[in-house]
Formats: sequence, structure tokens, C-alpha cells
Amino acid sequence: MSASTGTGVFVLSLMSIPTCYLFNSLIYNDRAEAFFFAGCTTVVILALSAYFILKRKAPADPLFYVYAVHSILSVMNLIIGLEQDNIIDGFVTFYLKEANPHINTAHGHMISYWDGCVHYLMYLLMIAAITWGDSYRAIGLYWVGSFLMRVIVYILGNAVGKYGTHIGPLFFLHVMYISVSIWACFRVFSQPPVRDIKLTNIQGDERRSLLSRPLDLLFIIYLIPAFAFCVFRGLIVLDCSSIWCQEYTQQYEPYLRDPSAYPKLQMLVSMLYSGPYFIITLYGLMVPGCEWMPDLTLVHSGALAQAQFSHIGASLHTRTPFSYRVPADSQLVFLLVNVLYALVPQALCYRCCTRPAFFYRSMPDKKTE
Repeated sequence: MSASTGTGVFVLSLMSIPTCYLFNSLIYNDRAEAFFFAGCTTVVILALSAYFILKRKAPADPLFYVYAVHSILSVMNLIIGLEQDNIIDGFVTFYLKEANPHINTAHGHMISYWDGCVHYLMYLLMIAAITWGDSYRAIGLYWVGSFLMRVIVYILGNAVGKYGTHIGPLFFLHVMYISVSIWACFRVFSQPPVRDIKLTNIQGDERRSLLSRPLDLLFIIYLIPAFAFCVFRGLIVLDCSSIWCQEYTQQYEPYLRDPSAYPKLQMLVSMLYSGPYFIITLYGLMVPGCEWMPDLTLVHSGALAQAQFSHIGASLHTRTPFSYRVPADSQLVFLLVNVLYALVPQALCYRCCTRPAFFYRSMPDKKTE
């Protein structure tokens, strides 16, 4: 497969910018001819672009096409976020008027930015890996965690909270998008892991104690308060009457009481997912041969990065009512705690994926009769 195929997908994704502007302009003419012309123009642009991209050799991996479509949707999500912040105008006005009110919440707003920037970069990296015939399992697992965290909170948030009754036809398009993405998640998991580690390195790391691994010891020290923090915030959204919970909510994270239900669901999902993860990771860092550790850290770090980005952004965004935003005198502590809570798992993931010898088992020599 030629490198121009991946480059063509990048160009095709950028074509969604003028396409959105053209489609939006024609729709506001309120004429049937404008609707017809907009639809035909969009189809022609996409068809011609796809033809020039795939005219040399069609990729064999079906995930190439999934990521190509998702990259286009990611650029559109970025356009939605920029227009919501009044940075641009006239690109997706028709969509914002017809869309569910969920997209206009602070949490939905941050999802648009995450998908338009981080997910878009991931799609391009996975497309490049497929184009060059390299393994895309690592970046794919990171995307799986990020996608699953996003979709669980977003779908459940659409069904409950003060916007629970505002489910329109566009919601079913999201269901179709999610169904294809879940299939892609299973496809990523089916990719064989890449292991290029010498047996001597594995045997050497298996004999190293925790005290001879100071970095792992620091991670273990971090995991204990991190577990307590995610359980603590879960208890807050479950209306725990403890004075600590009430004071923390009032002084540092009043967004946890937002009636949109997104922060409550986010904390509950994090408690039920990150809590067991921290305990399992403690075991994996102390006992050698836990081969599932690199994959697990990839999925969790992607999920936590998406969750913390949305939570931090929504807690400070002007779309959140003032009474639920982080107080100005508490923002430094809020950012320090939440950014640290998000970044350390990324460092742990990097350690597990770049130096995984401790987590692999050495194959025993076969006994000869």
C-alpha cells in the first residue's frame, strides 16, 4: 500500500471543512433545490476524493475505512466545538439548532474538542500504521479506552439527568456510530501483541525485588491515594453525608452536583472501573509475569485521559452554571490534584509498554528424556 493512501485520508478529512460550510449555507436558503444541490455536492466531493485516494490499491484491512470515516467525523466535531465557542460561524449552525441539547452542555462541548483533536490524531496514526504495515495495537488500545469511557458516560448522560427526555433522531445516528466503533474495538483486541524481548532480560527482571525498582515503588505509592480519591468522589455523587464530602464539593468541585448528570456518571464509572484497576495494578507491579499489564494500562490510561479532560474542562467552562464552577481561589488546588491524577497513569502506561520484561513469563526449558 502506498503512503499516498494515508495522505489522501488526511486530505479527505480536511475536505469536511468546506463541505460543512457549503452545506450550512445552502440549507439556510430554505429551498428544495438548495437541499438537493447540497446533498449532491457532498456526495460528489466524497466520491471523487475516495476515488483518487484508492485508485492505486485498496487497503485490505477494514479498519482503514472505519478510521477514515471517523477522522472526517472528528474534524466535524472540532468544527462544532469551535462554533459553540463563537470562534467560527456559519459551518454547523443547522446542526446546532437541530441537535439534542446534550451537545450544548459543557461536558458535550469538551467531548467535541477531545474527539476533534486527540481522537483525530489517533485515527491518523492508526491509518499511517495500516498504510505502512506496522502494528497499531498499542495506539488502538489507547483509543479503545478513551472511546469506551466517552461513550458510556455520554450515552447514559443522554438517558438521565435534566436532558433525559430530549432524545431525537440524531441520537440513533450516534447509536450506529457506536456500533461500528465497538466492532472496531474487538478488531483491535484481536491484533497479536508485538514482543521483542530477550529471554535473559525477562529472567533478570523476574528476580528483581520491589526495592530494586524505585520507579515501580513510586507508582505503588501513588496507586493507594489514587484509589482512595476515585472512591471518595464516587461517594460524593452518591450523596454521602460526610462533612468531608460536603466541604470538598463546596470548596473544590461543585461541578459534581451539576444536574446534567454527566459528572455523577463520570465519577461512578471511574469508581467502578478505576478502583478495581488500581488494586489489580498493585498486584501486577509486585508479582512478576502479569502479561496483561501493558494492555490494561493502555486501555485505562486512554479512558482516564478522556475522563479527566472532560471533567476538568467542564468544571471550568462558561457553559457550566456559575454556582457549579470551581471557585477562583480553589482552581490551583483543583488543577493540581486532577492533572496529577490524570498524568501519573500515562507515565505508568509508558513504563509498562517500553520496559515490559518484568511482566512477561520466561518459557521453561523442555525436559529431555
